Amino acid sequence: MYDQSRQPAGDRGSDADNRWADLADLALIIAREIQFRGYGDERAVQLSPSEGMVMRHLQGDPAAPPSRIAAATGLQRTNLSTVLRSLEAKGLIERHVSPDDRRGVAVHLTERGRTNYAVVRQEWAAAVSAAAGGDTGDLDATLKLLKAVESGLVAARSGGRNGASII
Repeated sequence: MYDQSRQPAGDRGSDADNRWADLADLALIIAREIQFRGYGDERAVQLSPSEGMVMRHLQGDPAAPPSRIAAATGLQRTNLSTVLRSLEAKGLIERHVSPDDRRGVAVHLTERGRTNYAVVRQEWAAAVSAAAGGDTGDLDATLKLLKAVESGLVAARSGGRNGASII
């Protein structure tokens, strides 16, 4: 149900606009709360938001050139270089010369990188499930909506910002 207490005084937006704004607010708050929690599993490596975006991308694109990672995550190439160095230092990725183009580089997950992602996803699942009291009643509909929002936002960014970071 829509919580009007979150609406700023004097906001004249439509009810739907205000509910969409509430959804955005809650998504940001939830993401920060998950990040603030840290991890109980000693194998989990704490990552910055940018490092997390790169690691999420690499789960589905395990031998990606930096240009593709930058476009997919919205990071600028100079920022991405810093992130890749950090992930390499943490033992989560490796960079290898591309077999197709010896001038290019492909970024690969290490076993530690794959394991870390699995461990932190388990911790996220436990934390979010506990926060929701284990209620899965609206989970599928929520996931469907959030996936549509994510896809729409990525498509809008990709079409109009040339992969530049907005954060």
